[in-house]
Amino acid sequence: MSLIDFALNLILGVILGTLGGLFGIGGGLIAIPALGVLFGLDQQLAQGTALVMVVPNVLLALWRYHQRNRIDLRYALTLATSSFLFAILGAGWAVTLDAERMRIGFVAFLVALALYNLTRLYFRPAAGGTDLRHPWPWLALLGSGAGLLGGLFGVGGAVLATPVLTSVFGATQVVAQGLSLALAAPSTAVTLVTYGVHGHVDWLLALPLAIGGLLSISLGVRFAHALPERTLRALFAGFLLLCALLLGLRV
Repeated sequence: MSLIDFALNLILGVILGTLGGLFGIGGGLIAIPALGVLFGLDQQLAQGTALVMVVPNVLLALWRYHQRNRIDLRYALTLATSSFLFAILGAGWAVTLDAERMRIGFVAFLVALALYNLTRLYFRPAAGGTDLRHPWPWLALLGSGAGLLGGLFGVGGAVLATPVLTSVFGATQVVAQGLSLALAAPSTAVTLVTYGVHGHVDWLLALPLAIGGLLSISLGVRFAHALPERTLRALFAGFLLLCALLLGLRV
């Protein structure tokens, strides 16, 4: 890799890191279609390479969210433990699947999730808060489903968890994004190990992306706490549709 290529990949990592901090997803969701479209990587290789950036970004973003809006340790551990166990299953399954079918499935998931978030903009949900509407053990069910999805697609668990936490559990968007990061931290790490063992990681491409993400993710977290709730939710839905479009170009 030339110095120019390294610099360009570093800049791309900065952009992805800012988006990851803004939406509480570590940047991987848009990194996967970006890697597929810009570098021609197949689905598994794009997912594994994106995870090299996602894992440190998620950890740093989780700390930043916790500093600004303290995350309940009981909620976080319940989500993290359940997602970790099911991410092992999802990642083991993912490395055996056809890459194009995985890509189509991922596009469908993003579109469905974006449409769901858009419909919520036209309703008046009950005001969210830091206390959940349902007992905390129910978070294990959410963590299991999100962990399985995260292991399968490399990312996606936190994206699923965020709207569920706001609509079903009554958390605010910012609180939901912080808890989603707690869910994603262990599951993305174990997924990265699985993809790496099976050779689905381009480490040379991934490292400058990871460095750029670490430099910028705190800025994204700052933006997330500055934006109005409705605006953040609308941007989140639009972001999901953009990711689906980019991936659809490769189908």
